[in-house]
Amino acid sequence: MKHDRQLQVHIGKLLDWSDAHVAFDAAVKGIAPRLRGIVPRGFAHSAWQLVEHMRLAQADILEFCRTTKYREKKWPHDYWPETPAPKSAAAWARSIALFRADRSLLRRLAADGKIDLFATIPHGSGQTYLRELLLVADHTAYHVGQLVVLRRALGIWK
Repeated sequence: MKHDRQLQVHIGKLLDWSDAHVAFDAAVKGIAPRLRGIVPRGFAHSAWQLVEHMRLAQADILEFCRTTKYREKKWPHDYWPETPAPKSAAAWARSIALFRADRSLLRRLAADGKIDLFATIPHGSGQTYLRELLLVADHTAYHVGQLVVLRRALGIWK
């Protein structure tokens, strides 16, 4: 049981770990509105597209973990925004706020002693809660890295 609790704590931290790499909050901080929709030469996505994609993917994984009536989304349409720029500063702020809120809910899921992280999700096809939590942490870390490289290309990373 002690090891189960330690695992829950580590998984919760992993969802926004900044010990070994840049965290989401640092990566999105201070991007000027005029730069959020720019796709630098040689890049596939803008900062907005990366942020919104991380939010959409994380929300989907959270929904899958929590909702027995989960419906699989369509790739790539339901996971990437159609436009390179947010419609407004409010859309950017909303995406970041929703990402943070869902991340908090995932942390609570990881810490919930009533959930066996190694149990398969009842409505899934063999996925465990642990797998889904690791997937969202890994996915976010990958795209945060892309966001940092994009910011370097835009000349806005320290």
